[in-house]
Amino acid sequence: MRGVTLTPLPHCNKCKGGLGVKRELSVPLLELKNVTKFYHGTTPALADVSFSIAKGEFVSIIGPSGAGKSTLLRCINRMIEVTSGEVSVDGVIVSELRKRNLRKLRTKIGMIFQHYNLVDRLTVIENVLHGRLGYKSTMAGVLGRYSQEEKRHAYRIINLLGLEGQIYQRCDKLSGGQKQRVGIARALIQDPKMILCDEPIASLDPNSARIIMDHLKNVSIEMGITVIVNLHQVNVALKYSDRIIGVNKGKVVFDGSPNALTAEQISEIYGSDSKDMMVDLGERYAI
Repeated sequence: MRGVTLTPLPHCNKCKGGLGVKRELSVPLLELKNVTKFYHGTTPALADVSFSIAKGEFVSIIGPSGAGKSTLLRCINRMIEVTSGEVSVDGVIVSELRKRNLRKLRTKIGMIFQHYNLVDRLTVIENVLHGRLGYKSTMAGVLGRYSQEEKRHAYRIINLLGLEGQIYQRCDKLSGGQKQRVGIARALIQDPKMILCDEPIASLDPNSARIIMDHLKNVSIEMGITVIVNLHQVNVALKYSDRIIGVNKGKVVFDGSPNALTAEQISEIYGSDSKDMMVDLGERYAI
């Protein structure tokens, strides 16, 4: 694969060393059973969604705007509550967790956003270290008390993502692609088992988008972290995914390998917008 190559980070005693290279595609990490979500009215945002995702798997969720992709991600880490059904992560039913245990679970789940969700007035390393707040007491978090081991770990991740020249630069001075790499670094310092990415390249130019997707793919391959990415771009999903889940009107209408995705299935996923989303399925690796 062209682009940036990641290498495994050294073990960090304080940071639990969750950055090994073992890839376990046979072990379910995430399971959704009959998940339904209503916001209001009679039309569900998600309707009876069921699937499981393995450790180390790279999964793209595709579908038109309003299909339920963002709702799906937010149900996984319980940023929003499901109306019915069950979400379990690493064998734990998410809806049954209360404050402390929910916070503990969220340390296993990194989140990357379309609009970065960084604190612009803070530096790159300060934003990255925010990924450790889930491991801190409230007071330690407010005071920004990080161990030397955590700071060294942050330096290694920042360097790994090609941001060594921006470590002490304020994030409002960075390009969009650099900001998204800070978002990836902030997620990685959590030492997560899974990273959820909500339209991570929607605001980026093609070259920056390729760099971000290369990083995310290598996080999955070399670190064994499950990566779930919401995407509009079918060609990107075809290039990078182990598996694609197509969503339309809150329902899963396709779940399979990139090679199994046909023009007819793209049409079923995107409906009236399918002509705008069509790609040459003989050119699956262009971005």
